[in-house]
Parts: sequence; structure tokens; C-alpha cells
Amino acid sequence: MATRQDKTPILGYSVALLILVAMMLAASSSWARAAPESFAPLVKKLKPAVVNIQVTQKAGKAGPHENFEMPQVPEGSPFEEFFKDFFDKRRRQGPGSRSLTSVGSGFVIDTDGLIVTNNHVIDGADEIRVFFSDGESLDAELVGTDPKTDVAVLRVSPEDNMKLSSVPWGNSDAAEEGDWVVAIGNPLGLGGTVTAGIVSARGRDIRSGPYDDFIQTDASINKGNSGGPLFNIDGEVIGINTAIFSQTGGSIGIGFAVPANLARPVVDQLVKFGRTKRGWLGVRIQTVTPELAEGLGMDEPRGALVAGVTDNSPAGEAGVKSGDVIVEFNGREIDEMRALPRIVAETGVGKSVPVKVWRKGKLQEFSVKLGELEAAEKELAATDPVGTVDSVESTVESLGLTLSPLTDATREQFGIDVENGAVVTEVAPDSSASEKGLRAGDVIIEVNQEPVETPGDVAKQVASVSDKDARSILLLVQRGDDRLFIAVRLNKG
Repeated sequence: MATRQDKTPILGYSVALLILVAMMLAASSSWARAAPESFAPLVKKLKPAVVNIQVTQKAGKAGPHENFEMPQVPEGSPFEEFFKDFFDKRRRQGPGSRSLTSVGSGFVIDTDGLIVTNNHVIDGADEIRVFFSDGESLDAELVGTDPKTDVAVLRVSPEDNMKLSSVPWGNSDAAEEGDWVVAIGNPLGLGGTVTAGIVSARGRDIRSGPYDDFIQTDASINKGNSGGPLFNIDGEVIGINTAIFSQTGGSIGIGFAVPANLARPVVDQLVKFGRTKRGWLGVRIQTVTPELAEGLGMDEPRGALVAGVTDNSPAGEAGVKSGDVIVEFNGREIDEMRALPRIVAETGVGKSVPVKVWRKGKLQEFSVKLGELEAAEKELAATDPVGTVDSVESTVESLGLTLSPLTDATREQFGIDVENGAVVTEVAPDSSASEKGLRAGDVIIEVNQEPVETPGDVAKQVASVSDKDARSILLLVQRGDDRLFIAVRLNKG
């Protein structure tokens, strides 16, 4: 006869088996959802909200050969009659008689007639007409554009008996590599076309603008798909199809979409104000490399290194300085430099936010009241004052640099327009400075975050660091209009 002890393991095995079965069913359900048998029901629901956009641009200015005169050819030459007919025809047509037409895609976000597309689809348009999947078409007016994210908003006025379908925004941050996506658009002007694929990658920077954070997909995207929606399998817009990588002009499975979480605030601002109103911090930043992190006393590379602070900017008024590393903004960690501009831009103008920086081996926190980027861009036209500093040329062998003072002669020779610093006149070819790209005309304005005004100041700072057995030194360099930090390893001889 089985005892109570004998039954306990059997009960345990039964519970474990039930849990295993439940997990298998859950996994099966998840996989079925991730790989539907058909996208047809989804497409049927979404397609009415996707539009084709036709843009007409009238040639208001003379074209590249409008003002050409008829070339001189020998009288009686066979070319004489040809050129005469050609130029007579162009004069009769006139420069304003021609027009250019292009096509793109878009999607309706509310039934009152708001439509989202790419800025480059409608850029320079004189007339915009929107075509719907049922064959209806309407003229559209431009609500606003944002070239920095390549987003534009149009408005149509539906007729009394016309009902528009719209699609909702989704959370693009929730999209993961491998998730199914569906693209609907107007490739090559063929009309509504559906393609499917997966999210190939997240956070792509294709150097198209300051806020690049593209979703990469292998869903086929071709010319004419621009401005169309990228859907998840819940029927939500998680991206705006914007660009492809191709050596032939056709799709090779590398397409890029502006993520919804970046586009949606832009769309909201364009609808509300007719333009964007982005947060402005007022700093010039650069990437924190492993060597820079070492020179700054950081455990690992992270954050955005402040290479310069704009005068009278929110950052400057709050106490942020050149050489600080911004590691957290408004409670969000800054893992890499290019994340900061996007996060700042998304933050409300006039809002006071906490900013944490790494400064000389310690974390410090400041409260910064953000300005408006667009207003600042119009106002910033200040130039640095020009001064002169008397000193003598100096060679800093541990850096492999020959330095000269900032004089009228060196300013004119190298086109320099800064107040203080030491100008590089020669770089030793086998030095660490040469490897790091330092060159004649660069102006060293800080050494290890301490301002320098002469070559002698640079030499003193380097000597003090060398006495501490440091392996590298941090230079702040002015190069043209740019400032950048460069970590240079010291030559100990």
C-alpha cells in the first residue's frame, strides 16, 4: 500500500507536467501570432487609410539651358536647321510652361483629413493631390514640414459623402528585431502595394540628419514608397518608410523608417504650431572614446562630452562647462553621444530638467531650463573676438608638437578666429599627436580641462601631468568652427 510519502513525488511530477504544457501552449500561441498564415485581413483593414501622393512642381525659373543662345554653325550646315527648330520651339513654350511630377505615399491619421508623409515627397511642390484606394482624389494643403526628421503633414477636406479611414500610431520602442512588419505604399507609381518583412535592426544612423534613429526592415521598399506607413501586426504605425540602401535604385532588402516615437511629437507640433518647437540646451558635443574616458577618469565610455557651450545658453546659465560629460538628462541615461540631441529635442521648451554631468572625477547635477532650438538657430550669429598674445614658439616633445602664440601673423596664416590658445605649427610624423589627427592650424585652448593662453602654458600643463606618471593627456582643440577633445598619449622618451 502506497504511503503519503510515496504520493508526494507523483503530485510534484503532475504539477511540473502541467506547467510545462502551459508553457508550450503559450509559446505556440506567441509563435502563431508572430507568423500569421495571411496578412490579408490586416491589409484589408489598413489599406483604405494609405494614400498615394502626386506632387506637381511648375518650372517658374529658367532651366539649365533656357538662356542658351543658338550656337554658331556654318551656314547651310545640316545642324543649322536642327538647332533653329529646337530653340524656336523652346522660346514658344516659355520657361513656365513645363512642370515636373513625382509620386510618393502617405497615411491618414485622423478622419478630419490629416495625412502624414515625408518632407522630401512634397518639398518644392506647387500642387499636391492625394489619391485614395477607392479611386477618389482630393487636393491637399501643406500644414507643416520638418526637414530634420523628414516629416511633413498635409490636410485634405473630405466631401460630405466621403468617409476617411485612419490608422493609429504604435509604440516603436516596443518593436524588436525579428518582429513582423507590413509596408503599404505606392512603389514606382504602380498604386497601392503591400510588402511584408521583419524588423532587421533598430537605432540605425544613416547620416541623414541630427536625430537619426531609423528602424531597418527587409520589407521591400522602392521609389514611391517614401512617406508610407510601416505597420506592426496589430495594425499600428511604428514607422514612416523613408529611405533605402541600394546600388541599383531598387530594393535589396535594406529599407529605413523614421520610428513613430520620433515622428509623432513632430507631427503634433506641426499640427499645433505649423512648425517644430524643440528643446535647446546650447552645447556642442562629441563621442566619448575609450581613450577619452580614460583621460577623464571614467570607468567606461558613455555619455556626451561637452566640447563647447554657447554663450547665454541654457546650459551655460545653469553652470555646465566645456569638458563635462553629460551622462543623464531629465532622468534618462545617455549611453551614447547621439542620443542626447534627440532626447533634448523631445523635451518641452521652457521646462526645467535635471542634468547630471561627470566633472573632474565626480558626478554633479544641474537644473537647466531649456530654450527653443529654432529661435536660437536664428539668433546665433556671434563671432569670437580677436586678440593677440605675446609669447615664443615652443616644442613639446612629449606631445610631438611645435606650438606658436596666437599673433596677427598666425591668425592670418591659418585663418584662426579665437581669442586664446596655442596654435600648432608642426606635428612630428611618428608621434601620438599625428596618429590622433592633430595638424597645423589647430589651436589648443585647454589641457586636461585647464585653459591655456600660450605655448608656455601648454608645456607647463604637460610637465605637471608627466610628473604624475600619467600615460595620456586631454587636449581641447579648436579647428575652424569646431571644437573637439583629443586624448594624446605622452611620449616618455
